Amino acid sequence: MDTHENKPNPGLATRREFIKKTSTLAAAAATTGLFTGCQTPVYGQTQAPSPGRVIGANDRISIGIIGVGVGIGQNHLENIQKNGGTNNVVVACASDLYSKRRDLAKVKAGLKDEDVYLEYRKILDRKDVDAVLIATHDPWHAQITIDAIQAGKHVYCEKPMTRYLDEAFRVYDTVKGAKGLVYQIGSQGTSAGGWKKCAELIAEGKLGQLVWAQGFYCRNSINGEWNDPPFDLDKDSTAETVDWKTWQGNVHNKIPFSNERFHRWRKFYPYCAGVLGDLAPHRLHPLMLAAGAEFPARVTSLGTHNVHADKNKPDAEEREIPEHQQLLAEFPSGALITLTCGTVNARSPGFVLYCHKATLDVADGGNRVDVLPETPWSDDIDPATYDGMQVEDIRMHEKNFFDCIRNGNTPNGNIDLAIRVQTVLSLAEMSNRLNMICLFDEKTRAITDGNGKKIESITYGTLVSS
Repeated sequence: MDTHENKPNPGLATRREFIKKTSTLAAAAATTGLFTGCQTPVYGQTQAPSPGRVIGANDRISIGIIGVGVGIGQNHLENIQKNGGTNNVVVACASDLYSKRRDLAKVKAGLKDEDVYLEYRKILDRKDVDAVLIATHDPWHAQITIDAIQAGKHVYCEKPMTRYLDEAFRVYDTVKGAKGLVYQIGSQGTSAGGWKKCAELIAEGKLGQLVWAQGFYCRNSINGEWNDPPFDLDKDSTAETVDWKTWQGNVHNKIPFSNERFHRWRKFYPYCAGVLGDLAPHRLHPLMLAAGAEFPARVTSLGTHNVHADKNKPDAEEREIPEHQQLLAEFPSGALITLTCGTVNARSPGFVLYCHKATLDVADGGNRVDVLPETPWSDDIDPATYDGMQVEDIRMHEKNFFDCIRNGNTPNGNIDLAIRVQTVLSLAEMSNRLNMICLFDEKTRAITDGNGKKIESITYGTLVSS
């Protein structure tokens, strides 16, 4: 178990404006200022974001892909390229720290040598690039997002928003300070129709107060999650072909090149919060969108690691992160959300939002919602089924991003939702690793324990494995 080191953190808490939710899908409260727990990360000088190019309804959007790793980075590159004609979008360039992936990007997107980079900042320097899609590992999400916004680029950033909470608020303040730039968190469930319908039904008030909600993301495998393809150890990835120093970034406990850490980084705390960073965001973003998108008031989490599935894979290291984890979050409205994520048993409960007068049952793909009245209100509320809605689809989530760049609308995975979800996830990680319940004050952004003692947000260098 990691130990918490109490380090002084010079931070400022500033007054924030509280903005009421103005639509059934809008976020609850917008904030400005600095997070009181800022520690190790050092970012560039704060500056006013450059204005992005005004893009008309018929203008083609030029996008740069930052991070072309197996799975999500390559998936985005291929999707955007394949649907470029329909969405009027072109992949103009790409960057990656691994030479083999840069070569792959050239082939899959038909790019020239001069359009593929080792350094992502060269993409931001290009005047012909309107937007970037960030699909690196988690410790780079914050820095690249901030740099991109300051360069006047629209940002689609894969989940989680950031590795730690202090940098998440840095991203939030940067995005909120930018005018005319779109930010989309890469949690495609927020573009599924069922969650929007739930938000509408709950906001109408006819179903009564939301009492609690549950979600899940559970998997199972013999060899342990993230050990099997596409996470094989690539013999071509070496200290010569990977810019390992840059890859480690702000990570505190730096080590010599490790093929295991490079390809299976989700298993290790310096690079990822584990299932809380990789699986949970997929479910928590749409669940919190439906519930009204509040900041949490109190969060607790427990993680277990008793199966040790990594031992079945000869070339795999034992993971640091839990194999199974649960979180419980309480919100100012009194609603509770519980989320279960695991990698050692795939049997799962359903997605359900329990209101005082009726319950909302949501299909796995978010395309169907059943309204189930509670018995005392069965004469007032009719059972109902909303079916055939947009199913969860990463291509539709990308399209929502492009559409919002053109029409100025708020994207489904907007910055206000993203910061609230990241707050829950980061507090859940703190709760599990520090053996505590985390209380959060959204006005000051302060974290306290059950006794009212202020606790600094964990970040790079706070814990042994960071």
